[in-house]
Amino acid sequence: MHGHVEKQLKQLEQELLPAVDVVLRKLTANEKEMQLLYIGSLCDSAKIQQYLVGAFFQIADQAQYISYLYSIPVRKTFETEDELRGLLLRGNALVGIEGNLLAFEIKNIQNPSAMDATVETTIQGPQTGFSEALSTNINLIRSRYHQASLRIEPGVVGKVGKQNVAVIYDEELASAEVLARIQKSLEEAEEDVVQALGQLERIITKKKRRLIPTMIVTERPDRVVLNLSQGKIIILMDGTPFALIAPAIFYDFMSSMEDMYQPYWVAHFLVTLRYLGLAVSLILPAAYIGITSYNPEIFRVQLALSIAGSRVGVPYPSYLEVIFMLLMMELLIEASIRLPKSIGSTATTVGGLILGQAATEAALASNIMIVIVSAVAISNFVIPINEMSFSMRVIKYVFLGVATVGGLVGLIACMMLFLFYLVSLDSFGQPYLKVFLRDKPVFGKTVAQQKAQG
Repeated sequence: MHGHVEKQLKQLEQELLPAVDVVLRKLTANEKEMQLLYIGSLCDSAKIQQYLVGAFFQIADQAQYISYLYSIPVRKTFETEDELRGLLLRGNALVGIEGNLLAFEIKNIQNPSAMDATVETTIQGPQTGFSEALSTNINLIRSRYHQASLRIEPGVVGKVGKQNVAVIYDEELASAEVLARIQKSLEEAEEDVVQALGQLERIITKKKRRLIPTMIVTERPDRVVLNLSQGKIIILMDGTPFALIAPAIFYDFMSSMEDMYQPYWVAHFLVTLRYLGLAVSLILPAAYIGITSYNPEIFRVQLALSIAGSRVGVPYPSYLEVIFMLLMMELLIEASIRLPKSIGSTATTVGGLILGQAATEAALASNIMIVIVSAVAISNFVIPINEMSFSMRVIKYVFLGVATVGGLVGLIACMMLFLFYLVSLDSFGQPYLKVFLRDKPVFGKTVAQQKAQG
């Protein structure tokens, strides 16, 4: 075996380690010797076994086997080491034999139709989502992020369940401090069984009762790749079609992959619209109670008379009216999730229409209340990430309770306290209300810099 080729393959392997899917094999048969290097999540192992390994053991003469390799149609040519590295990162298998270094395109092409994104849907862009197989998810990331500095570290969580996980990051961009915190949390996990990413998130953040999420749960490989390029760390778990992203700031939860495909001003308009929807879903019900119960003089006379006229016959105060209608809306949302997909949307739409009409005719709710509840429901759904949407659904009831007791003054004080709370939060050391994304590491030394300094 030519020493230079063997050294070259070994060097390529070392550049990619630690990685659970990098395979370097040394084969010997009939006085022949061959080295084989490939990335298991990108290459089709069955084809490698059939066309490269199987033929190696079947063809006795080494010169004849080399001629066979040169005759394979999927052989790729290269001139520089960078081109060779690029071929390896794009699903090519490298074969070193008798001073010859050859590359063969043997990609493992996943079927995107079986893994459509169903939660974070977009009009433009790829519709592919993660699957429940860890190896498939690694393939989806590898096939989009062709960097030699990408690292994939395997792990196990759960003393009884022993669920496989993978920590994925770009060594040249990821923060060494954040990575160390995540690795330590996974190693110290005391849970017997970990089945959901929510459990894994609580293990990593060590916050079991935090209301606001500080890690993103996503099903989209393109979002994962974007965050890898920003120096963030990805955690995958076998058996779940989602990935965890850390760190995550408030802006991350309000951005959608749809924004990447829109013109500059259109994308910013959509982001602004989401913030406006967030404000409406949080403040509108509480403001309605505060104004109608404590400060009706804020409205113009015509609007005040219209609201008062619509509430004629409603037998209870405005805060009970708001709570009743909001709880009905929450029940409809939950029903739409639990019902079969074929009838879920139809049943909840018809149920909502009938409920709203019946409530107004029975004088259980005013017409203006139906408008407010509809606006709150629509506004809450514009938030792209479900975890943040669910959190805001809960927080609006806190605003509601404070406005019931303290009116507009209490609502404003509650909003300020909530803002202070968000300011006090951080996600692995990164300020939670930081507005702009950074292309460089979030803070501190990168993993590569730490290794270079020993």
